[in-house]
Order: sequence, then structure tokens, then C-alpha cells
Amino acid sequence: MDETLKTLGEAIAAERPAWVTGWQIAHHELTLAVAAATIVDLVRFLREDPRFGFLSLTDICGVDWPSREKRFDIVYHLLSPRQNMRIRLKAMTDEDTPVPSITPVFPGADWFEREAYDLYGIVFSGHPDLRRILTDYGFDGHPLRKDFPLTGFVEVRYDDERKRVVYEPVKLAQEFRDFDFLSPWEGTEYVLPGDEKAAKP
Repeated sequence: MDETLKTLGEAIAAERPAWVTGWQIAHHELTLAVAAATIVDLVRFLREDPRFGFLSLTDICGVDWPSREKRFDIVYHLLSPRQNMRIRLKAMTDEDTPVPSITPVFPGADWFEREAYDLYGIVFSGHPDLRRILTDYGFDGHPLRKDFPLTGFVEVRYDDERKRVVYEPVKLAQEFRDFDFLSPWEGTEYVLPGDEKAAKP
């Protein structure tokens, strides 16, 4: 299988060297590094060239690397029924640079790109309807970024008495944001509630 993927990676990189900046095989999967500006041309080529026939887009997702200059990876998963194999395309971008939308090639990319925009803040130029899809329209921030607060600051719930959705500040039963996450079984550097009553050895 890896030999077939190696041949496929070499063939695609040789055909479009300006679009594919590198490739690798890991865990029996082929990943192509792609210049973000050329993503539409590359997926069209992979779809329409009869040697490859990647006719199905199965997923688009994001990955956040906050310490990197181009902090986001946009990851595309394609399936070729003809080749009976899958490949992954990875393009990099930052918070301000839009990535071309692949909806002209795969109309099904619409909701995947909206999800990446909603959860990571990745902007897709040329998208027909780029707006939030999972969070509320007034939501502040992008919840899958690694610098997003763990609990957020506003909670949304349906109030049965008022018969409408209400927004309230998050109320935590404990000081979660200041919690040190030390295990009480491994020992803490402070006295746990209730332990102050225990006899000291």
C-alpha cells in the first residue's frame, strides 16, 4: 500500500510542482503540502484527471498552531473510488489571509468551510455564504482556537419561564479558571477542604 501511495505522491508532485510544496506518507496515509493560493486548481486537477479521480470530498477541518507565524492548517480529505484510496491536502494560512473556497469544484465544501470559519476564524474568499454555522450569530471568538478560554464567559440557555433564549454570565461552582489541576492522590501543596480536620502525623 505504501508503495502505491509513494507512486501517487511522486506523480502528483511531478505534474504540479508549483502547487505541491511537499508530500509524506505516515501511518499508511499520503499527505500533500499545498500552497493555499493554488488549492482550487489542485482539487480540480485531482478530481478531473482520469489518472487520479478524487471525486469525493469527505472532510475539511482546521488545526491551530498558535506559536507558528501561519497558525492554521486547513486540512482537506479526498477519496478516489477509481483508485480506492484517500489522500490528505494541507494548506497553511494566518488569521488575516483568506484561503480560496473550493465550493466551485466541490459544492459540498460549503458547510465544511463555514464550520472552519466558525470554530477557527479561517476566512475563505469566494465562499457563497460565509457565516457561522454551529455557534450563535452573536458569539464572540472562535471556540477551537487554542487561546480560547476553556469555559467562555457567556452561557446561552432557554428560559422556560420567559419562554425565550437568555444570555447570562457563566457561573462556575468552583474557581475553574484558577484551578491548579494537581491530583489530590499525588499530594497537593495546600490543604484540601476537609483535610484541615485530620490529625497530623
